[in-house]
Amino acid sequence: MTQYKHIGIIGAGTMGSGIAGYFASKDVASTLVESNSEQVDRAKYTIARYFNRQAERGKITAERAAAIIDTPKFVSDLAALQGCDLIIEAVFEDMAVKETVLRAISDIVSSSIPIATNTSCLRVTELAEFVANPARFAGLHFFSPAMVNPIVEVVRCDQTDPTLYQDLVAFCAEHKKIPITCGDAYGFAINRFFVPYCNEAIRITDEGLATPTQIDLVAQDVLAVAAGPFRVMNLVKPRIMYKAQQHLRPHGAFYALADSLAAKGDSDYEFTIESAPKPLDEKVAAVIGDRLRAAAFLPILQAIDEGVAEPAAFDLGAKKALQFNNPPCALMDSLGKETVATILESILPTYGIAQPKSIDRIGALIAS
Repeated sequence: MTQYKHIGIIGAGTMGSGIAGYFASKDVASTLVESNSEQVDRAKYTIARYFNRQAERGKITAERAAAIIDTPKFVSDLAALQGCDLIIEAVFEDMAVKETVLRAISDIVSSSIPIATNTSCLRVTELAEFVANPARFAGLHFFSPAMVNPIVEVVRCDQTDPTLYQDLVAFCAEHKKIPITCGDAYGFAINRFFVPYCNEAIRITDEGLATPTQIDLVAQDVLAVAAGPFRVMNLVKPRIMYKAQQHLRPHGAFYALADSLAAKGDSDYEFTIESAPKPLDEKVAAVIGDRLRAAAFLPILQAIDEGVAEPAAFDLGAKKALQFNNPPCALMDSLGKETVATILESILPTYGIAQPKSIDRIGALIAS
């Protein structure tokens, strides 16, 4: 059993409220700091709606639902976190905003209390600069919706104490989350490939090769995904994808924003999903299929070269967090090195990228 019995969460937005609701269902107390009263009301409503529905469906009793709903405590003052034994920062994905929060909490809680960031794309090592005693700092990236999605990326940065890191992995596993252990790099393990895959899908529409719905159908065919990239982006909102892709740009030209994604920026919009799309020409569909697979394969192979995570970790995240029924590393193994090399040639020359060294591991990625 880990020592984290009372967690403090900064930010009661979608992620903060989801984290609190999940751990409440595991009998872990939480204190959420949120100064926006409207956000607090939304968070309380979201948690109550989810667990009341669970009770209506007979998955838990009404009494159990009421107890879970009453567990998270909402406050507006960071000082209330002094009694917590783990702090999770879950504020807006902006370096300046996170700096302000991390510096403030470092001044309030004991220097021995672990602090984790729920960032999805910012480097944990850079955020650690804002924390007093950065050895007690790490990443805990929960996937949305946090009350349902089982995956948490546990990210170690340059300063993270190894014992703390293992404690955080154990904490997630103890409470039935699936920890993906990974090193610190923009996008970590899962967003490192999933965001560029979605970005490439947008590039394909920008070129006029196919509509979003046609591309979704190709993705379902070649990657066995439960939902194609555009349907998923509509769920998480394209503006979130815009922010995530921006943070990946240090990885090189391939990671630059698709033109229309850059043009629309973080405005609020959705992609049009047709009910009856025209069938694609087989040759066009094959080209699109290769580009979508290449856009997932390339970042994974590059990240393996960098030591971000092992192949099995990418596949576990792809399957459990993103519902890839044919996860990328297992798919590369089944296709073989020569076929994967051919698929990668659909994008590598465009960006002047050499084949990643880990392409030589294909055939035994999952076994290695």
